[in-house]
Amino acid sequence: MTAATALPVINDPAAWAGPRIQHSDSWIYRFDVAALAELDAALRHVKQAGVSIPFGAGGFPLPRLSGELEKILHDVEHGQGFKLLRGIPRARYSDADCELLYWGLGAHLGRPISQNGRGHLLGHVRDEGRTQADPNARAYQTSQRMDFHTDLLPMDLLGLFCLRGAKRGGASKITSALTIHNVLREERPDLLNALYEHFHVDWRGEEPAGERGFFTLPMFSACRGKVTARIVSLPYYDSAARHGGQYAPGALQREALVKVQEIANRPELMLTMDFQEGDIQLVNNHIMLHAREAYEDYPEPGRERHLLRMWIAIDDARRRPLADALNAQYRWVARGGIPRKLVPAA
Repeated sequence: MTAATALPVINDPAAWAGPRIQHSDSWIYRFDVAALAELDAALRHVKQAGVSIPFGAGGFPLPRLSGELEKILHDVEHGQGFKLLRGIPRARYSDADCELLYWGLGAHLGRPISQNGRGHLLGHVRDEGRTQADPNARAYQTSQRMDFHTDLLPMDLLGLFCLRGAKRGGASKITSALTIHNVLREERPDLLNALYEHFHVDWRGEEPAGERGFFTLPMFSACRGKVTARIVSLPYYDSAARHGGQYAPGALQREALVKVQEIANRPELMLTMDFQEGDIQLVNNHIMLHAREAYEDYPEPGRERHLLRMWIAIDDARRRPLADALNAQYRWVARGGIPRKLVPAA
């Protein structure tokens, strides 16, 4: 275990506080006229070729924009840790066109991987009428508020494309896990130490064949001077106890998890954004925590809040170095994500 007192304060562009950037446009990339024309040309190319998802970057040619995407990826990996891409004229495109556009952009950033036992490479974040009280439901399948978290696998880049917004609510929130680490080091180093211990996390029905129904790893770890967070939503720890009471978080662990949420929700530390339709949010899944407010859908069929999601693996030369304790989980990323089940999780 790494002692918190032995760790220096993290001075990194990604260790930010909300007010410094909430009203800044440094985290927003706006597609200009030339970029949009290039996207239109790439969309025509892929449709004329009759290619379907999944396809590689070569199937979606972006001769100029690919260089911009490289810069965006560098900022997400080595800068502030997230980016919002804005300006795609959503009303111009069908849902199917948006899927092709989004996939084509994602293919230029890395390798999309499976997000669930259904084998979804392009996921759908929408209310499926489920609740987080269901131990086999994942939070994105509900309309409920989501705690600050990283996504289930330690993949490198999380991407969300807003097809449709909610009638009410659903704001996206981001906070820096590195800033939380600094706050804990100052306020509660004992809890920071606890977060470097191993926790049990429920797969929530997504475990690959032959795996236990939960996995074990630290919530913070360090490698080559880089700190990584693996904090997930609180219900994922609690439901691990269904596999045996010994897998529930201990008293100090639970206190540490609750403290993380308290710090993450401090207005001075987080950033809030309302998605516009056509927005793309990119988040470094190793150092940023994201959350969502509860939302209410429009009653009319076809108007429900709907985000497209990608989990993207970055090549080894560019991704964040991970501690050995995370390798057991990262091997699923390297293998292409959560394996598809013959009988998918509900």
